Amino acid sequence: MNKFGRILLSAGAVGAATLTYSAAIERRHWTLRQATVPVLTEGTPPLRVLHISDLHMTPNQRSKQRWVAELADLDPDFVVNTGDNLAHPQAVPAALRAMGPLLSKPGVFIFGSNDYYGPKPKNPARYLLPSAKTKRIHGEPLPWRDLRAAMTEHGWLDATHRRHDIDVNGTKIHVAGLDDPHLHLDRYEEIAGRPPADAGLKLGITHSPEPRVLDSFAEDGYDLVMAGHTHGGQLRVPGYGALTTNCDIDRTRARGASTWGERMHLHVSAGLGTSPYAPVRFACPPEATLLTLLPRTENPAATRENAESRTPYGAGESIR
Repeated sequence: MNKFGRILLSAGAVGAATLTYSAAIERRHWTLRQATVPVLTEGTPPLRVLHISDLHMTPNQRSKQRWVAELADLDPDFVVNTGDNLAHPQAVPAALRAMGPLLSKPGVFIFGSNDYYGPKPKNPARYLLPSAKTKRIHGEPLPWRDLRAAMTEHGWLDATHRRHDIDVNGTKIHVAGLDDPHLHLDRYEEIAGRPPADAGLKLGITHSPEPRVLDSFAEDGYDLVMAGHTHGGQLRVPGYGALTTNCDIDRTRARGASTWGERMHLHVSAGLGTSPYAPVRFACPPEATLLTLLPRTENPAATRENAESRTPYGAGESIR
């Protein structure tokens, strides 16, 4: 075999090994990310907020269901779900098995495109093209109303184009949420206006972290916005980061904590799932995040660096 043939053979072997790792190992490597963010009003006690997003659940994903259910052992003060829970028309019971132990905690949610519509086969390379931001390929409608009914029955609040004031351990949290900007369903005018000055945390939630949405929250004086959608890029190149965000936010904010504007903080979850038609992750394991929120004056040096710590949490056995 000549030198060129050996190079091709080696490249093919590396490619096959990478694909096997991405599809069979990393996408099931459930990971807890932890971050400390200084966003609370001075004098407010710390809050522990669990951020879950992009479950993309199918009925047979037992390993994921068990792992998410075990997150209740962290005993968070508050839970935020930023959408894309479903990936199958019969996935509502599976999603509720996963989130069930967390539903006893105070929580809020909004939906994403993959709560409304199921996935469809598509060329993964399209996400690297500019046209991917304008063309939408929808599958069959999903039973998001059933999921909404179950979560609200257990006490979680639907923040879709709503503002809520929630008391959590004596701290007033003001929450405002939007429908999915990725589908251009967001109507910020329905929640526009400054949040109450006496709120210990002024929180905005959205599925897709589109800059136009973040600018609106920042202008109204919100402390923190939480989002999902990006999957952290799903495929990341070490030393370079996400290849794409599937929205208009820059690649450096594809996952983790960052700042937006002069005052507001942003947290983007890399999420816990993938489309069934693109079941791979590389250098970007599926994640949930436990955020420790502190008063602004207590930890002003908290930066995105501490958001990059990742801790496995009861990964368990994968069952397919």
